Amino acid sequence: MIIVDTVLKRREAEGRPIRVAIIGAGQQARGIARSIEHSTPGMTVVAVANRTPERGLKVLGELGLESVSCTTAGQISAAIAAGQRAFTTDACLLGQAQGIDAVVEATGQLESSARAILAAIEGGKHPILMNAELDATVGPVLKLKAEARGLCYTAADGDQPGVAGNLLRFVEGIGVRPVCAGSIKGLHDPYRNPATQAAFSAKWGMTPAMAASFADGTKISFEQAMMANSRGLKVAKQGMTGPDFSGGDPYAPLVTLEEATAALHPVLDAHLAAGGPGLVDYVIGARPNPGVFVIGTMEDPAQKHLLAYYKLGPGPYYLFYAPYHLCNFETPFSIARAVLFGDPTLAPSGAPSVAVAGLAKKDLEPGEIIDELGGFEAYGVLENIETMRAEGLIPLGIAVGGRLRRPVAKDQPLTFADIELPEGRTIDALHAEQEALFAPATPEEVPA
Repeated sequence: MIIVDTVLKRREAEGRPIRVAIIGAGQQARGIARSIEHSTPGMTVVAVANRTPERGLKVLGELGLESVSCTTAGQISAAIAAGQRAFTTDACLLGQAQGIDAVVEATGQLESSARAILAAIEGGKHPILMNAELDATVGPVLKLKAEARGLCYTAADGDQPGVAGNLLRFVEGIGVRPVCAGSIKGLHDPYRNPATQAAFSAKWGMTPAMAASFADGTKISFEQAMMANSRGLKVAKQGMTGPDFSGGDPYAPLVTLEEATAALHPVLDAHLAAGGPGLVDYVIGARPNPGVFVIGTMEDPAQKHLLAYYKLGPGPYYLFYAPYHLCNFETPFSIARAVLFGDPTLAPSGAPSVAVAGLAKKDLEPGEIIDELGGFEAYGVLENIETMRAEGLIPLGIAVGGRLRRPVAKDQPLTFADIELPEGRTIDALHAEQEALFAPATPEEVPA
């Protein structure tokens, strides 16, 4: 990133690196640590947290760096002050420790991550989320809490929402109005589960449920929720429209991105004609893949003429895209932007405009537990927040861990009335606080 890399080099020369703590020990956490230590001057990983010690110690260990195991915030602070790297199994201790500028959450967990990010905010650390699941569920209230303490809450560059955030800013910066933000996907099958994705997950070093969440639409729903909530965008229908040109083969895209996104133009025509603010959506089976795109409009006739001259076509819709997203390679830029400039890559703009609803992946019976995202019980679909509230739909990020009170038929949405939630969870308290802050008052709540 221009400017950011210059400032980071200056920090390196001055011996004042940005001090980063990472939560997680999966593929992304390890990659972020490697990118920081091997490729990012002026930044260093000073601490790692992971519930499983043998995995967590490998995050820096595989880079040839030793970590000191710590069980208190004081021990973490002392290790960092002595120039050592700290490891802990309790991510909440990172927020309490000294010598940390930013905390990167890279687990995809919900309850434990909510507690850890709250602790980071309360401890004055900038929260950097490579956790679309948490951000899409309670990001608006977490952002407010961070801002109240003068901190920069942001999604991570490199993941598709962060890359879309950069692209949206570019499009807005040249005077084009974004009316659709989207992703390019290769596969969508809502009935994929940990069993069907076992081989894929083993090949790429991820859990089977995580791999299933990529295929069953859950992950893209959380990611598109982040894009939508950053700009107040909506969905044209439950689950988005998702035109599919793959022919059933995720490895053989059949059409160009221009051809695929043209299928969204009629949807946009109807939405904008009705006064809508713009949409999030996705396409399947387009090249280049993967990546993100933004569709925009331009009202100025002279500028439209110049856009045509620059080979973007006659309008009314103009397509911009990034043909890749490099996850851990780009995340250090978001860390630097947050710490050095208070500049979020992507963050909620205020009240949520959409949420991720859960639909039954099979016929569910009383007593069954919604075990995990990408599991055997439910898949995620994006829905407008007004519908979520009107129909009592429970966000999937809240439903995980809940027990069915009554049967729910396959492909039917889960509601708050269907699910008995565990007591005392931080994620539930945050969501309730978020709704109290942002949900419109009912007529009986409005003072006479």
